[in-house]
Amino acid sequence: MSGEGSYTSALEGGLDGSGLRVAIVCTRFHGDLTELMTTSAVETLREHGVGREDVVVRRVPGAWELPWAAARLAGSGRADVVIAIGCVIRGDTAHFDFVAGEAARGLMDVCLQGDVPVILGLLTTENREQAEERADPERENKGREVALAAIEMGRFDRHPESAPDATARPPRAPVDG
Repeated sequence: MSGEGSYTSALEGGLDGSGLRVAIVCTRFHGDLTELMTTSAVETLREHGVGREDVVVRRVPGAWELPWAAARLAGSGRADVVIAIGCVIRGDTAHFDFVAGEAARGLMDVCLQGDVPVILGLLTTENREQAEERADPERENKGREVALAAIEMGRFDRHPESAPDATARPPRAPVDG
């Protein structure tokens, strides 16, 4: 199951990914972990109606390369949403701080500068054990989370009025002056 604070239980069964075209860019660095997430993401997309032919997976060396690849996939006209999957584990140097922060910032830039949502599936952990817990489909299953987020955002972009919770919130009460 997903970790505390996860929103996946609220989305289960309520998302239809039919017709969505999803591009996944996955890092080779820490590949055993990123492949777990990618496999789980693809399975989740399929469970929610995304066609096999509508999912493309591309691989890059590491997290630093994620923004460039996400920008190319988002700008290709062949994806309604992009999922970026990677893993940066803190080590003994400042490498973590530069790579994790800049990769996340770069992915946000791609998302905000384009018309295609980019879903952040970049694990940033203190140690390998935390990364394993988050990537493992039997534990936190972050691959499933990013796939559900991708479906929600892909549907939102196509039909904002039919996005989950669009009508679930009560109308705001008038403010008395």
